[in-house]
Amino acid sequence: MERKYAIQEHFIAILERFSLFLEHFSYFCCVISQKRTQVMYSEVLRIIEGGMSRDTKKVFSYSKLLAEKLQKDGDSKMSKMIVDTVERRYASTVTLDELSATPVDQESRLSIVDMYPPTDVSISLVLQPTLESRIDGFIKMIMHQSELLSKGVEVRCSLMLYGVPGCGKTTIAKYISQKARLPLVVARFDALVSSLLGSTAKNIRKVFEYAEKRPCILFLDEFDAIAKARNDVHEMGELKRVINSLIQNIDNFPSQSVLIAATNHPELLDKAIWRRFNTVLEIGLPNPETTEKLLDIFVGDFPNTILDDNKKKHKLAQLLSGKSPSAIETIINNAKAQSVLEGDSVLKYESILIEIFEFDRHDGESEEMLIDYLYDNGISQSEIAETLKLSLRKIKTHLKKTN
Repeated sequence: MERKYAIQEHFIAILERFSLFLEHFSYFCCVISQKRTQVMYSEVLRIIEGGMSRDTKKVFSYSKLLAEKLQKDGDSKMSKMIVDTVERRYASTVTLDELSATPVDQESRLSIVDMYPPTDVSISLVLQPTLESRIDGFIKMIMHQSELLSKGVEVRCSLMLYGVPGCGKTTIAKYISQKARLPLVVARFDALVSSLLGSTAKNIRKVFEYAEKRPCILFLDEFDAIAKARNDVHEMGELKRVINSLIQNIDNFPSQSVLIAATNHPELLDKAIWRRFNTVLEIGLPNPETTEKLLDIFVGDFPNTILDDNKKKHKLAQLLSGKSPSAIETIINNAKAQSVLEGDSVLKYESILIEIFEFDRHDGESEEMLIDYLYDNGISQSEIAETLKLSLRKIKTHLKKTN
């Protein structure tokens, strides 16, 4: 009998707790319903519109905006679920069907864009501090588009990069793609510029339409190929129509979409192009301080006698200063290759000096000039003889004549 009453009391206690739970749950649902009714309508409608039109960028932007409003209203759990879902799927929303449906040139049937997903391999960006800060600011603008939109700020995420060849413009575009977790859509100008009258303008439109429909960064490298000044007397009327079409497409490109253009020849661009980009950066050649950082990156973990010797490292940075990062990388890689081929266990200072000397001279300079160059840059006579596989007597005889 006592056991029976104990079970009944336990069951009554469970019912009371369940009743209390239902009461709190009902109140919670009522509050959440009221809050969500106030914040959801416009965002949900925009998300539905984006989904129906397969505009994943629109879905992403308004989902983030909805999450921010829910966070402010205290529903942090639902906000986090939305953010985690859209950010996890954002960079991978390009389906196989979409990839296979890249736009093509009508004449050649070649694809006029290449798609590169954001890489997980770390991209090292070595620039002047001011430039790095500007690029980081541009990335923040991309990452906080929904927040800016919620504050009524509509800013175009458009970036123009210009500078000499090899100074890192393409690397910067890849870096931004990696940090923003957005695929890079690169326009292929070899296929985009068609021999058929009127087709080039149509191809440009196809590229912009393709980029509008998916979360990505549209990258127009070698931008001067289609953005030359319309007053250039050497250009045909067709190119002038192409530039007009290009300007229209840039103007109509959604503010939430990201556009990056790069050129080695800023002087060729039409004047009207410049004001279409809200961020314009000149990417210059590295100074000695930046060059030292590049040496650290390009030499990397390869065994060497340079990186721990500040005097040698500083001297190499001075000799390499004024060269593009691409040229510096080529010089270091050539020196590494020669070290391996010659059976050296480490990369030596003099090996890089030889590659700098040969990189700067393409006309078969004499052996004597190389001896002078090495000696002037701190290589001893015996080291020169060993490196160039010459007799010490020959080195001494030559240096005695010239000095």
